[in-house]
Amino acid sequence: MMTSNRKLEELSNDVRRIIDGQDIDIRDNREGILSILKNDIYTLAAMKNEQVDILNQDKIVIKNTIADISHQLKIPLTSMLIMIDLLESAPPEKQREFIDSIRQSLTHTDWLVSSLLKMAKLDAGAVDFSREEIGAERLIKIALEPLQILLELKNLSVTVEGGAAFFCDRRWTAEALSNVIKNSAEHSPEGGEIKIASGSNPVNSWVSVTDSGPGIASKDIPGLFRRYKGSRSGKGYGVGLPLALAIMEGQGGGIDVDGGGNGAGATFTLKLYR
Repeated sequence: MMTSNRKLEELSNDVRRIIDGQDIDIRDNREGILSILKNDIYTLAAMKNEQVDILNQDKIVIKNTIADISHQLKIPLTSMLIMIDLLESAPPEKQREFIDSIRQSLTHTDWLVSSLLKMAKLDAGAVDFSREEIGAERLIKIALEPLQILLELKNLSVTVEGGAAFFCDRRWTAEALSNVIKNSAEHSPEGGEIKIASGSNPVNSWVSVTDSGPGIASKDIPGLFRRYKGSRSGKGYGVGLPLALAIMEGQGGGIDVDGGGNGAGATFTLKLYR
């Protein structure tokens, strides 16, 4: 009985050490109810530690997301505040220029907030992708709808070729495609052309977007999808392409890039594997 009491006392001390956060292994392989109890306590402690690690990781994600949103919003908001301060004393032609700039900044800020919130949902694993069949023509049409003003301002033409069927989340895939088209529009010259093609093979269904810009150097391609750093123009936020990639990867797909050059624009190909 004394031996059993001593072992229970030792086990009680070990449990207190585990509660205090110490990482100790109390398992043993001997027979008996005490050994079974030790193993069960160790398993319970391991599960608790795993849950704590997950919660800590979630806190880090939330903290980083808030910091990212704050940083990204600070730039356009600061710019608008400066222009508003100068607006009253500016001559009429400058006032119109400032108002146009403020309107453009508000449009970009609205897009940025929406994109950051969608990115946060993806980071948190809070997106449950649905699956339905949709034709390429319909998918491209949905993706182009929010970009009409941008395309008109730059007098860009869009040609669509081919046809394929996609089995995907319609809303999220259109969002990914829209971000890729937006990126191509921003890097095409005024009066340029964006070519959109689609097709399928035994491995995947795909839709490609080719701009009429100067292309992308091979060394710059890996950085395109680095969040907040991948803007080619230096004027973007580095959010659109990372968001598009996250959406495609969330559905088991991906994005390939052909840098083009020598008179050919860059091509981004969104793929969904069968």
